[in-house]
Amino acid sequence: MAAALLDAGAQVAVTGRDTARTAAAAHELTDRHGSRAIGIGMDVRDAGAVAAGVAEAFDVLGGVDVLVNNAGIGMRTVNPHFLTDPQPFWTVTPEGFRDLVDTNLTGYFLVAAAVVPRLLQGGGGRVVNVSMNHATMNRKGFVPYGPSRAGAEALARIMAADLAGSTVTANILLPGGATATGMIPEGFPADRLLPADVMSAPIRWLCSPAAAGVHDQRIVATGFADWLAARTG
Repeated sequence: MAAALLDAGAQVAVTGRDTARTAAAAHELTDRHGSRAIGIGMDVRDAGAVAAGVAEAFDVLGGVDVLVNNAGIGMRTVNPHFLTDPQPFWTVTPEGFRDLVDTNLTGYFLVAAAVVPRLLQGGGGRVVNVSMNHATMNRKGFVPYGPSRAGAEALARIMAADLAGSTVTANILLPGGATATGMIPEGFPADRLLPADVMSAPIRWLCSPAAAGVHDQRIVATGFADWLAARTG
């Protein structure tokens, strides 16, 4: 998504817990795509870190027009073999459960709560909350990842309801299947995964003038072309 927005001429801030790794990712994105990417060390579990990171993004970029809520850690953190050897919920440690929920759900809340008031004050903007298939939310062996993303999607719908009639829009975007990211265990067949750039076209569109006024939509990237064609007639 960052690469797609850079290719469209946007400036992008990417964030992560590891400041050095985030800076390296931003440097690589800038080198490959020309437009400016900056890296900000930010732990979305920590309200103070979020406040500082958001302030830095607005300051360095001269403002922010779009928030893409995409922070997340996956099932690998509690079960490295979750796709081939699913474990029941009672084997998950409380610490593992809290860490994942704090990142995938509370993180969405903290970042949006820090960014949206600035967007409203600035006259408008867009929020894109990244989600996943509903079937994955209640899949066997998917505690705590499934519940964390189900909560994040409910949060996204409430964000949209709270922002209805304002100058800020909020929508949900999801890939539409298992995607080639660091959340997938090593050795999983690549031909069974969606490429990460399945998100490119819909995120560019959601950030474009064509999506002005589009609000409270749940867009599945694999079906984006059909969804857009039906919408535009």
